[in-house]
Amino acid sequence: MITALKVRLEPNNKQKSKLFQSAGTARWAYNWTLTKQEENYKNGGKLVKDGDLRKELTLLKQTEEYKWLNNYSNNITKQAVKDACDAYYKFFKKLADKPKFKSRKKSQPKFYQDTEKIKFKNGKVRIEKIGWVRLSEKYRIPEDTKYINPRVKFDGVHWYLSVGIEVEQEPIELTGESIGIDVGVKDMAICSNIEQPYKNINKTKIVKKLEKKLRRLQRKISNKYEINREGRSYVKTSNIIKLEKNIRKLHKRLDNIRTDNRHKVTTEIVKTKPSRIVMENLNISGMMKNKHLSKAVAQQGLYEFKQMMQYKCQKNGIEFVEADKWYPSSKTCSECGHMKTKLSLSEREFKCECCGSVIDRDKNAAINLSRYKVS
Repeated sequence: MITALKVRLEPNNKQKSKLFQSAGTARWAYNWTLTKQEENYKNGGKLVKDGDLRKELTLLKQTEEYKWLNNYSNNITKQAVKDACDAYYKFFKKLADKPKFKSRKKSQPKFYQDTEKIKFKNGKVRIEKIGWVRLSEKYRIPEDTKYINPRVKFDGVHWYLSVGIEVEQEPIELTGESIGIDVGVKDMAICSNIEQPYKNINKTKIVKKLEKKLRRLQRKISNKYEINREGRSYVKTSNIIKLEKNIRKLHKRLDNIRTDNRHKVTTEIVKTKPSRIVMENLNISGMMKNKHLSKAVAQQGLYEFKQMMQYKCQKNGIEFVEADKWYPSSKTCSECGHMKTKLSLSEREFKCECCGSVIDRDKNAAINLSRYKVS
C-alpha cells in the first residue's frame, strides 16, 4: 500500500529564491501548455499529446528567448506539461471543469521532483539544481527506498515536501460491526455506535479568539491601504507587508487546527475497528451555493473529512460505503421503520408518529445509515 508522507523544509534564503523560481517555471510551463491546447482546439484540431508538446519545448530551450529554462530541472517543465494535458483530457471527457490558467498571485507555488534524482541523507533532502535542503523532522522519510510522485509546495508560510512510499499493510482484526456517520454543520460527526457527538471545532474558544484577531488585522490592513492610496493604485509599505505575513500565519494556524481536528475524529472512529462504515453522499457543491451555509460548510471541511475517512478505511481493511443521496436517513424512524413525508431542517428531534419514539435527528440518521443495504 502507498502511504503519503509530508515534511517541512528549512531552506536558507538562497534556496528559498530557487524554490520560488522553480515553482514559477512550473507555472509558466503549465500555462504555455494550456495556450497551445486552446490554440489547437480553436483551429479545429484535437487534443495535442504531451509527448509532442515536450519535444516542442525542448526546441524552445535552444532559442535565445527561452534559454533561461535550462537553469531549472527538465523534470519540472516535463511534469507541468503532463499535468496540464491530463487536466485538458479530463475536461474533454467531462470528468472535470475546464482547466484555468495559473496566476502568479492566486496559484499555489509548487513543482515536481524526479523520483530517481531525489535523495535523503542525514536529515536533508537533495532537490535537483537546488542542492541539499534541511528537513524539520529527521528520518521521517526513510532513506534508500522507492519514492512515488515527490512534490514541493509552498503553503504561504513554509515550504513542504510530500512523497509517497510503499509500505506493508498489517492485517487488523475487525469487530464485524457496521456503523453510520452523519456529518453536519452543528456537530462535526454523529456516529451510530458512539453516544456523544464530535463537536464542531469552529465553536471553541481558541478558534473564535483567532478569528476575532484575524478580523482585526484585516480591518487594520484595509485602513492602511486606504491611507497609502495614490489615485487608483495602492502603495505597499513595509508595515503592510508585515501585516500580510501575520494574516497568512493566522490563516495557516486556523487551517492546521481544523485539519488536526478532522484527523483526530476520523482516527478515533477507525480505531473502534468496525467492518463497515457508511456515510451519506452529500452535495457539497450545492451546499456551497447557499449563502447562509457556505462559510460554515467550508470551515467544517466535510469533503476533506470524507476523503480522510476513505483512505483510513482502505489502510485498515474497512469497507467504506457511500449511501445514495436520495436515501431518507433523516426521515425514517430507526425504531419501527416508519418514514415521514416531511421533515423541516428546524426540527432537531425526530418524533415518530407510529411508535412514539423521540430521538435526536442526526443520531437517528446515523443509525439508519449503519443499516444501509447496497442495492
